[in-house]
Amino acid sequence: MANHTDDNPVPDGWEKRSADRQKVYRHFLQRADKNKVLEKLPSLHDEAFSKIDCLQCANCCKNYSPRFKTPDIKRISKHLKMRESDFIEKYLRVDDDGDFVVRSKPCPFLGQDNFCSIYEERPSDCHRFPYTDEDVFIKRPQLTQKNSTFCPAVYYVLEKLVSTK
Repeated sequence: MANHTDDNPVPDGWEKRSADRQKVYRHFLQRADKNKVLEKLPSLHDEAFSKIDCLQCANCCKNYSPRFKTPDIKRISKHLKMRESDFIEKYLRVDDDGDFVVRSKPCPFLGQDNFCSIYEERPSDCHRFPYTDEDVFIKRPQLTQKNSTFCPAVYYVLEKLVSTK
């Protein structure tokens, strides 16, 4: 496993390490002083994203879907000059939770270069992801744990938090 460097802020094989450390993360997130974690998140978020380039990864866009809420659908369909019903029919489906999500993976708006063709109009879930600067990070520990298995930024922030208890 490679060491952390400026060019490689997360070690090679981080996905396996994250999978192996899910119990550690769960324990930490359950017992952490929420206020202390929330205090640290903004700087850890900034640190992670100063080192990690989403365009090199795009795992979130390749393997998962955000929820498309009504305002997102209205905004994106208008941007694409489509009727909302046509946008829904072409791109979305309803998941088990009753939310609109993309029909296919990777996201139909993700280009070969990992750029999003609707970036300025993207769903609020995409804009907020991976929640490393929000209370969602600590309030929804199962989501944070899941995100740590495919998002190097979440892995990075969790590892920093766990190592500096």
